[in-house]
Amino acid sequence: MTLGLSELALYTFALFILFLTPGPVWVALIARALSGGFHAAWPLALGVVIGDVLWPLLAIFGVSLIVSVYADFLTVLRYAGALIFLVMGFSLIRHADKVIGKDSRLTRPGMMAGFLAGLLVILGNPKAILFYMGVLPGFFDITSVTAWDIAAICAISALVPFVGNLCLAAMLGRVRALLSSPKALRNMNLSAGILLIGVGLFIAVA
Repeated sequence: MTLGLSELALYTFALFILFLTPGPVWVALIARALSGGFHAAWPLALGVVIGDVLWPLLAIFGVSLIVSVYADFLTVLRYAGALIFLVMGFSLIRHADKVIGKDSRLTRPGMMAGFLAGLLVILGNPKAILFYMGVLPGFFDITSVTAWDIAAICAISALVPFVGNLCLAAMLGRVRALLSSPKALRNMNLSAGILLIGVGLFIAVA
């Protein structure tokens, strides 16, 4: 494996900060956990794992193919990745008071229903592959990664949000209280936004 521990650690940290940013997966997970508890929520988290492995794979091989034609594409993507983090950070700070909604369509009972809901939520977001295409080149040299490097990237991409989603589902009582408090929600979003901006600036100047 050619990737260093510092590169993998920074990527893991960035994914964790992104996990803390409320989005479609949070909405789906909270909807199922509120309706059926942890038993209803964990299959959704498992379904999300599929997309969290698929999107980085598509990004890695897609970027490699483009780079074979356009050598400067990685430089463009590095700054695009920095811009993505900056935009997400400023957007999160701007909408720090926004409350997460619930979708009753996601609460259909059954393990398979939960798994499919998670899979559809993650695969139904085309921005995910654009995000990974912009982010991965900012952390790793996509043109020189080995099979073990790709396995490590995919494992981290899947494991970080999966563990986070399981913890979120298990501690829903406390999380529900947190999300119902405007001040606590604002502070969480402001903190995550600032950290996202920091990661974006690091990618830009590294």
